[in-house]
Parts: sequence; C-alpha cells; structure tokens
Amino acid sequence: MSEALPTNIVLHQKSRVLEIAFSDGSSFRLPYEFLRVYSPSAEVRGHGPGQEVLQAGKRSVEIRSLEPVGSYAVQPTFSDGHSTGIYSWEYLYELGRDQEKLWADYLAKLEKAGASRD
Repeated sequence: MSEALPTNIVLHQKSRVLEIAFSDGSSFRLPYEFLRVYSPSAEVRGHGPGQEVLQAGKRSVEIRSLEPVGSYAVQPTFSDGHSTGIYSWEYLYELGRDQEKLWADYLAKLEKAGASRD
C-alpha cells in the first residue's frame, strides 16, 4: 500500500457489504462475513502463530456500528457481539487487495475442519 487513505466508507446493510474507496483510486467491496472471519483481534488471530481460531457460522453476520479509531482505523461492532477488532486503513487495503485468495483460503479451512459458513 502506498499510504493510500480512505476517501469514502459506506455500509450497505441490505447486501451486508462495506464499500471503501482509497485516495489512490482503489475501491473494494468487503462482505461483512469476510471482515468478521478476518478480524485482526486476538480472539480470531490468537496471540501468536498457530493460535488462530477458525470462525464458522458467520454467513449472516451484520455490522451494527462502525466507530473511528483515531485517524488510522475503524472498529466495527458485529451482530454476534464481536467488537474487539481494530481495522487499520492498511489492513482494510490488504483485505481488499487479497480478497480472492483470502476467501479461497478460508473456504478451504472450513472444508478441512468440516465446518460451515451457516
């Protein structure tokens, strides 16, 4: 990321998508489920390598609120009560840029674990 900053963030509640545009012209549509399963929180990532917790059953999750954190991030509150992830602009950019690969990785992990999005 070349220090791109967000120029617009919109929550689309009906389609459950966060739309974010950046100053470098990039824009991404990030489903709430995707954001939830890739939360940067310790609850999801663990406290070190190998401690990640697979998030299942998040297909219908919603973002209830989105609060700014300083001038560098946002903190969503999800409908399942999760609210500890702080999403920096850089992390949101990376999620958007790498969305296709990350989503495929997530689906593969769910399948391997015999878990479901529902």
